[in-house]
Parts: sequence; C-alpha cells; structure tokens
Amino acid sequence: MSFFEPSPVLLAFIFVQRFVFFEALAVLALLRASVGLGLARVPALITLLICAAAIAATFAPALNLQTLPIYAPLARLQASGGGMILPLVASGVFAIGLFLPQRRWRWIDWVHIVGLMAFVGLWVATRI
Repeated sequence: MSFFEPSPVLLAFIFVQRFVFFEALAVLALLRASVGLGLARVPALITLLICAAAIAATFAPALNLQTLPIYAPLARLQASGGGMILPLVASGVFAIGLFLPQRRWRWIDWVHIVGLMAFVGLWVATRI
C-alpha cells in the first residue's frame, strides 16, 4: 500500500457513514413509530425526520438537487464534526425511547445499540 492509498477501514467507515447508518436507523425508527404506543413514537418520528434529511443530503447531488436552498445547510450539518455529529444526534434522539415505558419490541433497542457500537468502533478504528 502506497502513501496515497486510503486505508480499507477508512473506506468502510465512509461507506457505512454515507450509505448504511441513516438508512438502518430510519428502518428501526419506522418500526418503532409503527408499533410504539403513545410517547414512544415521538423520538422515533423525530429520528425518522433526521434520517430522511441526511439521506436526502447524501443523494441530492446524484439527483441534481443540490441547488435547493435546504441542501447547503444540510450538507454542512452532515459534514460537521468529521461527519459524526448528525449520526450521534439522530441516535441519541432514538435512544430516548429506551426510557419510555410505552415502547414495544424491545429488540429494536438492542439492534440500535449494537449498530451504534459497531459504527463508533469503526470510527475509532479510523483514528488509530
């Protein structure tokens, strides 16, 4: 491997960050919003909106939508903090559901925690 070749771990992190994390979190939030009761739906719906905005910002250049006025702020937000702030905020909002008694299908929380740990672990591996 030469100096200008990126690490496979870095490439995997960028791929997961752009094309896997928000989509998987959106599916979990959609499941929680559809089966949750009462207040358990609120964090899931907010997470779903955050994920939808992040997915739209990711695919806007491919769809030639980067001239929309909302694209630039979304792209800056998605890039802030090395691209880690928005995923952690979305995950934090979704994690509020852990403390609500009306939640159902508790396995969704375990999948979320394992996925978040894998994502953060991949990020840490890129820093080493």
